[in-house]
Amino acid sequence: MVRLLSLNVGLPRAVEWRGRIVNTAIWKSPVRGPVTARKLNIDGDGQADRTGHGGENRAVFVYQIDSYRYWESYLGRSAFEYGYFGENFTVEGLSDDEVCIGDRYRVGEALFEVSQPRVTCYRLGIRTGVPEMAALVVAHGRPGFYLRVIEEGVVQSDDEITQTLSGDGGMTISEINSLLYKPGHPRDRLAVAARLQTLSEGWRASFEALLKETENVDSGGNAGLTSASRLPVAWKGFREFRVSKKSLETDYVTSLELVPTDGEPLPEYAAGQFVVLRLDPRSNPTMLRSYSLSGRQDGSHYRVSIKRESHGAASRFVRDRLQAGDIVSASAPRGSFTLSNGDGPVVLISVGIGITPLLSILHQMAKVNSARPVWWVHGARNGAERVFSQETRESLELLPNARRMIFYSAPTNADVPGSDFDVAGRITAGALGAMGIPREADFFVCGPSEFQRDIEAGMRALGVEAGRIHSETFGSAPPITPGIAEVRNRTPHRPEGLTGSGPMVSFARSGIDAAWDVRFGSLLDFAEACDVSVRWACRTGVCHTCETAMVSGQVGYGPDPIDNPADGNILLCCSRPTTDVVIDL
Repeated sequence: MVRLLSLNVGLPRAVEWRGRIVNTAIWKSPVRGPVTARKLNIDGDGQADRTGHGGENRAVFVYQIDSYRYWESYLGRSAFEYGYFGENFTVEGLSDDEVCIGDRYRVGEALFEVSQPRVTCYRLGIRTGVPEMAALVVAHGRPGFYLRVIEEGVVQSDDEITQTLSGDGGMTISEINSLLYKPGHPRDRLAVAARLQTLSEGWRASFEALLKETENVDSGGNAGLTSASRLPVAWKGFREFRVSKKSLETDYVTSLELVPTDGEPLPEYAAGQFVVLRLDPRSNPTMLRSYSLSGRQDGSHYRVSIKRESHGAASRFVRDRLQAGDIVSASAPRGSFTLSNGDGPVVLISVGIGITPLLSILHQMAKVNSARPVWWVHGARNGAERVFSQETRESLELLPNARRMIFYSAPTNADVPGSDFDVAGRITAGALGAMGIPREADFFVCGPSEFQRDIEAGMRALGVEAGRIHSETFGSAPPITPGIAEVRNRTPHRPEGLTGSGPMVSFARSGIDAAWDVRFGSLLDFAEACDVSVRWACRTGVCHTCETAMVSGQVGYGPDPIDNPADGNILLCCSRPTTDVVIDL
């Protein structure tokens, strides 16, 4: 008989971990007597991190006593108490290789439906005292699974569990879990998984992304887990370029045209991508900066356009010291802020120097005389500070279905309404909505971080799907540090304490380089010690949240990732440098 051995609940608590405070509800304890299972939770239970836990598709977590016995043997432990793995239901039976997505079970008065496997994070390692536990449950095929509540009702320990319906896809928890996290991703099974309406939306979206990726050039990695670029990288490390032309676009913006010193043709890149430039070999720290490619592609040169910042060492160097004929080094073009093939409408929204990647996309569309509907929306202070107005006009004239809307926040008497600009004011989501832009368009947004956040939030409020809103960040991306009570917001710096003696680690976007020290377990630990903005969740090579572009160098892994990152990328959480490395952070 399949039965509920123990019903376990727990509320969020604060625990100390590596000198930080983590909010977590993974500590669960058995409850005696009847408890009501509701749509979002079991009475008395809670979640600290609603992004990764909780909600209708993750109302109840189930783990099997058979897996308890397995881990007791594998880890050499005994006497695990019920709820130890953070589950609400400890059950006898219902193994992961038998239970299918969409199966329904009656427990007590309540009716449940299987919605997805467990998504493990670093907090399981905190609870068990085994840091790599998140990777182990995936690698060993024992994740457990979530239930959604179809009919609310009272449940209690020792209730019989009766199956009332079989899922129509016949896909077990083990298969679904392996299909997403492990290498292989067979296309026929991805297609089945993506059609499972009883599978939670997030998992279906992951399988749709993997399915779409199998249609394109595969550069490795896992499109179902990360938005990190998976486009092929044209060359490893840096390549020397000569500044063939230096142009002053405005008082604040300088463009550089760069030609390779080896005379070889430049490969075509995806419009919207960026390069990392190594500008001044004499600087300490190394002067590395990321700049979007802004010019038309002709196979002979790249163009970058750089705004002078009052406290920007690199932009001042470009404006005041770098001259035509000087040599710089550049990475291959990188990034995923790119336009996919298709015929649907496109909206390109920028402010100030945020125009550069979108100008590249516009040039590419004009080159092929694209018939796609395109809205060009740009904001500047006034005509004196607006860049590339003539280039923009020329490209828009080649597009039969193009519309333009220019916003000036502080127009001067020299700026002509209806000719130089269309709206006096700033770009807002409300203004975009009034333009009649279709909600099914793909939106590309680039500008100051606050502007991007406001536009993205506003477009979602207008009904635009989050997956259709794409943004590019010139600096570091916002951190992802699930459960951390307080995220430090300090200027990046070299690690405190003794100077390391290992390979040099350079964080290109943060302007930091420092020698590696063996006291750090991973490049993620090292980045955190430098207060570089990072994104992570499992910290054991499973989730790919920390996948980041590596511009140059080599790393080793320990433990090995469950599935490898894309070519040219690394997983920070389980990698260590074996040579000098430059990382796009």
